[in-house]
Amino acid sequence: MEEEKEKVEEIRDPYHHKETHENWKKTKTLVGLSEKNCEIVLNFLSDMELGLNISKVSKKGARSATRLNTLRARLSFIIIQLQKRGGKDIRKVTDKDLHQLFDDMRTGVLKTRTGTAYKSTRDYVKVFKTFWHWHEKVMRKKGKLIEDVTEDLDTRGEKPKFVYFTKEDFDKIVSKAKYDLKIILALAFDSGLRVTELMNVKVSDFSNDFKELTIRDETSKTFGRKIKLMLCADQIKEYVKKLDLDPSNFFCQIHPSMINPELNKIGKEVLTSEQVKFKSLSLYDFRHSSACFWLPRYKSESALKYRFGWKKSDMIHYYTELLGMKDTIKEEDMYVDVTKTELEKNLAKEKRSRLALEKRFSRMEELFKKSLKEGNEVLDVVEKKIR
Repeated sequence: MEEEKEKVEEIRDPYHHKETHENWKKTKTLVGLSEKNCEIVLNFLSDMELGLNISKVSKKGARSATRLNTLRARLSFIIIQLQKRGGKDIRKVTDKDLHQLFDDMRTGVLKTRTGTAYKSTRDYVKVFKTFWHWHEKVMRKKGKLIEDVTEDLDTRGEKPKFVYFTKEDFDKIVSKAKYDLKIILALAFDSGLRVTELMNVKVSDFSNDFKELTIRDETSKTFGRKIKLMLCADQIKEYVKKLDLDPSNFFCQIHPSMINPELNKIGKEVLTSEQVKFKSLSLYDFRHSSACFWLPRYKSESALKYRFGWKKSDMIHYYTELLGMKDTIKEEDMYVDVTKTELEKNLAKEKRSRLALEKRFSRMEELFKKSLKEGNEVLDVVEKKIR
């Protein structure tokens, strides 16, 4: 029965985001929020689920279960913290209140459950900006203009921390993994897919003798794409043949909940303490390390963004800094960029001058030969007279 259910399932949800959201909708409980704040947050989440009252600068359309769960959790946290500071009605919050709260999160005045400063404060800021811009639009429809108290909030990102390993480290990790896991890790490192994208790869998504992979639009966080597999095509082909998988079958036969504990053990055994000091090795770290592997190998930023399904260049810049890459441009490199047109003009001009010189030289050579011939004829005449 379980196998039949999987065959008809279209999209996997390895982290149960949809299930979590659907379970919450049955009660719509927001623990810790005042009655007024609870009402407005419920209205906000309801609109986000339908794609209503979205700000002009945001992507249109209904929000996914993943996004709704994130909005609910982070917005509730922010409002609870503001309530503790005397803010009973979130609609009356001031810019000073918000600046102070987020500054306390960044500096560690307000700590996480583990007693550390928040590493992703900007994500909380963005959630509140989303909420406030929704609130502004709702009020505008009612004929009321309200101040944008989020205008000056800092959305600069704290640099994310993650386990980074090289291709050599990857080979060591794979050598310790069981066969089924080896193949999944090989695909994860080669493709750089997000975990949800990886879990939703079907055998039918491979093409060109398993050298290309299509990431379907409905399974991607950003956009669908077709990428080349440069490292693991033969392994994938052999694995599919060995397990006799149908085109409709999901490629990954192991759930992330089983993969990550195994990776955690392997990581502690193979990687250095510096590599795993931020957190345990997980399947998502293969995406980070894949990006670091492919970054110096891609000639254009747009091509790399396409492969990894990025709409912005933020992460590329971070990986570049992480790898310690420097500006290596040389003077001669400029000839293929800004000055190319001018250089081509100069070369054409030089070619014309060279041809003109060659023509003049040929003419002078002809005249010289003619003069030499005439001189020889004169000498012949003189010699005959002397005789």
